[in-house]
Amino acid sequence: MTELIPGLTVYGGDNRIPAMTSQLNGGEEFMLGSLKITAIRTLGHTDSSISYYVQDGDDKAVFTGDTLFIAGCGRLFEGTPEQMHDSLNVKFASLPEDTKVYVGHEYTRSNIRFALSVDPNNSKLKEMADIYNQSKMTIPSTIKIELETNPFMRVTDPAIQKVTGETDPVKVLGALRSMKDRF
Repeated sequence: MTELIPGLTVYGGDNRIPAMTSQLNGGEEFMLGSLKITAIRTLGHTDSSISYYVQDGDDKAVFTGDTLFIAGCGRLFEGTPEQMHDSLNVKFASLPEDTKVYVGHEYTRSNIRFALSVDPNNSKLKEMADIYNQSKMTIPSTIKIELETNPFMRVTDPAIQKVTGETDPVKVLGALRSMKDRF
């Protein structure tokens, strides 16, 4: 693309990205037409992941790559439970609740099955499972829905802590991720 469009800016969080011209570390803001885009460093899945928070007037969306999935999160390939916890439960959780969530992969039904296995009494999760099972479209979600249904974003909930046998939120997340890896 950069060969076809001289001067094109290619943003990314990792120098392994071919043709990247502008490395992001999180916090940078730039415009794409009328869209205001903020880079968010969201480590955990990898050690260089960047998510993009996009604002267009009152509309808000976040593109989460492989860090946050609907009712789940990415595997800890290069990152740590501490980093994933910060990305999910500090950075994403601080976004406005009506922010639409666009994920990098479609694992929703599998993630819902896992979430129900660790949080079977969550009525909002059951409601979302019914909706997702009746629909071909599961994306987007919202930050509000993820805060209510995603076990990786509910690590301070006593029901989730009980299932993992941990109370420290980072350890709860690590235990959940290990459970999901074996699910």
